[in-house]
Amino acid sequence: AEERQRLEQEMHIARLIQQTLLPKSVPGLPGYEVAAYYQPARQVGGDFYDFLPLPDGQLGLIVGDVSGKGVPAALVMAITRTMLQATYRLGSPGEILEQVNNSLYQDIPPNMYVTCLAALLDSRTGRLQYANAGHDLPYLRHADGVSKLRATGMPLGLMPGMGYEQKEITLMPGDSLLLYSDGLVEAHDPQREMFGFPRVQGFVGAHPGGATLIDSLLAELGRFTGEVWEQEDDITLVTLQRARS
Repeated sequence: AEERQRLEQEMHIARLIQQTLLPKSVPGLPGYEVAAYYQPARQVGGDFYDFLPLPDGQLGLIVGDVSGKGVPAALVMAITRTMLQATYRLGSPGEILEQVNNSLYQDIPPNMYVTCLAALLDSRTGRLQYANAGHDLPYLRHADGVSKLRATGMPLGLMPGMGYEQKEITLMPGDSLLLYSDGLVEAHDPQREMFGFPRVQGFVGAHPGGATLIDSLLAELGRFTGEVWEQEDDITLVTLQRARS
């Protein structure tokens, strides 16, 4: 009993430490609404997100997911987040992922990896550059519907010397973006049906961005999984919406 109590206390401290690594608040970016949600499946988890205010109205956005759960994933999450923060001022999203991949490959066990979406927003123009290291594709809601933002790249830490495709879009007034982790789409109902990508895409198209979209998604997830659902994986949601002019 004493050993169990000690382990529980250590896990509680680990959770507090991990919470300090996540953003304390969302950035107040003129002309944009930013919202985020994070819920680990266990006391500590491998998901992470970050906002990095940069000069000249630029904002870095990161969403990542470490393979596995619990303490090992949390440790790799902390390492990866630190590396990303240290390199984000040194290049574009594709270059940043390339640098972090090469460093991370040397520092984590061979059976672990990190999926990550890195983006850089110029809030003055709405230009959004992004690169993807094997992460679930973001959804963009715009005047003509909903699109997936595609960019190819291997998860971080698997193999050194990888390149990461970088793409660019312009967020127009009223456009909104959803970044998320696979704990959302891979949640199951009591009959083992997955929440799934089509359901998420439909919600992005039917709801405004920002906190409203997150609240709607979480409410639908609760209805879908039922009251006795045991969360299977970490869930992270980040939304970015450009205000209508």
